[in-house]
Amino acid sequence: MTSSRNLNRFWEWGRKIICVGRNYPDHAKELKNAVPTEPVLFLKPSSAYVTEGSSIMVPFYSHNLHHEVELGVVIGKGGTAIPQNAAMDHVAGYALCLDMTARDVQDECKTKGLPWTLAKAFNTSCPVSEFIPKEKIADPGNVKIWLKVNGQLRQEGNTSQMIFSIPFLISYISEIITLEEGDLILTGTPKGVSSVQEHDELLAGIEGIVSMKFRVDRPQ
Repeated sequence: MTSSRNLNRFWEWGRKIICVGRNYPDHAKELKNAVPTEPVLFLKPSSAYVTEGSSIMVPFYSHNLHHEVELGVVIGKGGTAIPQNAAMDHVAGYALCLDMTARDVQDECKTKGLPWTLAKAFNTSCPVSEFIPKEKIADPGNVKIWLKVNGQLRQEGNTSQMIFSIPFLISYISEIITLEEGDLILTGTPKGVSSVQEHDELLAGIEGIVSMKFRVDRPQ
């Protein structure tokens, strides 16, 4: 797949991050949400990206920041209304991602029927690993992902547990939102989300493929 841009650094120029909520049944249940019958979508701006070497910053208005480890899908060829059987032709590769969530703010937004923007879209809310070329992951529907906080395992799951597959999500999303080169789709998180504090160290990985480390800080 030839590209006019460097997909290895998709976070520097990709225009949007499309996130899928509640795509693992056990995670939906742990937050006392119904298991969805169609994808739950929300957006993060590209300013949410943060890469290794920089810190995850707790938003000043939150006191309950949660980690959510996810497989990210990097789009290499844009499209609208992409059929499922052609969806993987639009994938350039993958990234390990965290969907950092101000859970206290999200709970308040849910109660008031408000959008989740303050809970999900703040600066540093989307830590990402290095770009993983497509050929490195033979079957994205069977990938083990995990996350540790200060050396303690908190999340461990397999993308085979996802309710909606990657080809289905690409097709579904592109019917509503045109996908563009460099876009990132976050495919949801397995159970085990929990709170992180200032100075915590997060280590996350895709079994046998990649790992990444981030520290949590608060703005001074």
